[in-house]
Amino acid sequence: MRSPARWFFVTYLTTPNSLQKEESSNMSGKVAKLAVFLVLVVSVLVLAACPGGQAPATTGQQGQGGLQVGIVLPTKDEPRWLQDEARFRELLKNANVSVEILFSQGSSATEKANVESLLTKGAKVIIITPHDGAAAAAAAEAARKAGAKVISYDRLILGTDAVDYYVTFDSVAVGEAQAKYLVEKVGNRKGAPLYLYAGAATDNNAFLFFEGAWNVLQPKIVDGTFVIKNSTAAEALKDKPKLTRDEMAQIIGQITTNWDFNTAKNLAEANLTAAKKEDKGDVFILAPNDGTARAIADAFAVDPDVTSYVITGQDAEIASVQYIIDGKQSMTVLKDTRTLAKDAIDAALAFLNGQTPPKTTTYNNQKIDVPAKPTEVITVDKSNVKAAIIDSGYWPADKFTGLP
Repeated sequence: MRSPARWFFVTYLTTPNSLQKEESSNMSGKVAKLAVFLVLVVSVLVLAACPGGQAPATTGQQGQGGLQVGIVLPTKDEPRWLQDEARFRELLKNANVSVEILFSQGSSATEKANVESLLTKGAKVIIITPHDGAAAAAAAEAARKAGAKVISYDRLILGTDAVDYYVTFDSVAVGEAQAKYLVEKVGNRKGAPLYLYAGAATDNNAFLFFEGAWNVLQPKIVDGTFVIKNSTAAEALKDKPKLTRDEMAQIIGQITTNWDFNTAKNLAEANLTAAKKEDKGDVFILAPNDGTARAIADAFAVDPDVTSYVITGQDAEIASVQYIIDGKQSMTVLKDTRTLAKDAIDAALAFLNGQTPPKTTTYNNQKIDVPAKPTEVITVDKSNVKAAIIDSGYWPADKFTGLP
């Protein structure tokens, strides 16, 4: 099959009105047509060289020396990361930097290949949200070897000193906010069924979220307010206020959703099938994020022995905000990605200008203490959804129905 460029070249030169037939035209006419021809040929060659016939996804102006900022996000399959992509593009629209955004689709190998591709194009700063915190160390080290600065975005890259900055929300505070909501709603009850769910065991944030939740829930488990119904590991460790990472790993291994909707729903259904009728009734559910919360809520909602449920979430996704309005999800933790994305771009620009981004704390990644500036989080439920989500401009009102 002929390439688009070759087809264009042959077709143009064999057209009756092509350049070689213009003997009677003056020189300026020939030069003008030749210039147009060359521009068109170059355009076709560029298009043919791009995968799928599409140009790279870049934003902003091309800086000196090629690409300046490369961004690698974990997947296009979760609304959260498409939302972050949009925030980055909005922030960089008028910035005098060149940027390319790639997705790794849940593959650490693709993630590393993406980073290497961006480095080949000259990226001076790499922003990575790792799929697997430990596996992402190889990508970070490749960036460090190439002389690029590495910003770990939202999730921490583990086990390497090749991380220059961490832009994140206070992940422990997220878990604490979720657990505080459950404690507030349970009131003075005793023996309330508690179902625990967590994110992916490969994601350091899943441990931080669970650590925060355990800080608040553990005293209420010990005093009998809550009774764990779906984790023998958590039940065995209920008397420990502080868990080691290995102990948390034991629990998360039993309750992981892997940040996957189907995994979350299947696990919830399996838990409900195994549970006795007396283990249901009015239940309380720690769900790690909005996507898994909706999947888990759907499973509990159709169980005839579940009278009511209180369920947590995070990210303030449009679908979950609607679930909250409709009474299908109890709360979400708003992590304003406008602020987070701005912090990441501000840090990238600081590095490009030879400066150091601001630091308010550090996070240990099992190798070094990484400088960081965590962003505050907000608890949102039906009582404040309009003020926190709509009035703040986070999402427009026309995305929802039945607003209070």
